[in-house]
Amino acid sequence: MRITLSVLKADIGSVGGHTLPSPAVLAAVKEVVEEAKGSLLLDAYVFHIGDDIVLLLSHARGVAHPAIHELAWKAFREGTEVAKREGLYGAGQDLLKDAFTGNLHGLGPQVAEMEFAERPSEPFMVLAADKTEPGAFNLPLYLAFADPMYSSGLLLSPELRPGFRFRIMDLAQTERDSYIELDAPERLYDIAALLRDSHRFAIASIWSRKYGEVAAVVSTTRLRNIAGRYVGKDDPVALVRTQKIFPATEEFGPPFALAPFVAGDTRGSHHLPLMPVKANTPASTFFCVPMVCALGFSLKEGRLTGPVDLFADPVWDAVRAKVVEKAQEMRRQGFYGPAMLPMEELEYTGIAERLKELEREFS
Repeated sequence: MRITLSVLKADIGSVGGHTLPSPAVLAAVKEVVEEAKGSLLLDAYVFHIGDDIVLLLSHARGVAHPAIHELAWKAFREGTEVAKREGLYGAGQDLLKDAFTGNLHGLGPQVAEMEFAERPSEPFMVLAADKTEPGAFNLPLYLAFADPMYSSGLLLSPELRPGFRFRIMDLAQTERDSYIELDAPERLYDIAALLRDSHRFAIASIWSRKYGEVAAVVSTTRLRNIAGRYVGKDDPVALVRTQKIFPATEEFGPPFALAPFVAGDTRGSHHLPLMPVKANTPASTFFCVPMVCALGFSLKEGRLTGPVDLFADPVWDAVRAKVVEKAQEMRRQGFYGPAMLPMEELEYTGIAERLKELEREFS
């Protein structure tokens, strides 16, 4: 049976600043989704990460189906109306257009979708991040799918040994999508050369070379490219299939435990480590530390079993403690050097405008 999984995410308003959506907003979004179960949808699950609401939808309509995207748009719009009535901060922030145009791409919400023939056992993960950039998953996914130091299945499993194909998007191209496809392990150095620059290049999808099966998809929307100004960080989502012909679920843990430095944080203009957290965690009041959650599901004929919160077991408490230390060290550096993004990546233009004024005073 061919199944489509769609993950759609948006910030439509939060309590007390950039923290978390209110219970009423979440309820409004869930009500729209629940009504579609059994007709448009096979199954669904709704949760949040920080102030972003995430919809996981299972259906048989294929990728980019207008009815599925319109359902998500309706859910986010109705949640926005509740957020406005409650006076929540940033109500409708990620809904950058006034009307639905048949597809959520280009309207603001993050979208990651994949279609595949369901295996007898179909485990997968949903990754959702807050306060960061589309390239935030570059290093963890590279390590899980291409580095045997982290993913031992690349050495031990005949299914994984032929490697994976990486489709990488150039985020600087705003007129049209620009991709390159590179095979690991043969093009490993070229993949690394691109993914090291998470501001410009981001993994869009990963495919099994032996079986031609999609392994992972990642949202690559840059909100500032749509709005022409800073309207919030891009906060990517991803779908990742696991086990058998893909890396095991537990092989994704160590790459995320590295907590790589990524762009985002307060005002979208700094570098801090990507902290693994439980789902439904409010955004951090410590300078909006970038966060990622991971939920594991099993799928049978489109019906979801789960989730299991993959960053909830006790080992992650120790990881988070080290991430806090890492973040504190970077924040002690304030505005200087790599603590703040390079000028071309700064989301707020105040400093650039100030420098133009200062240029007139040079002699």
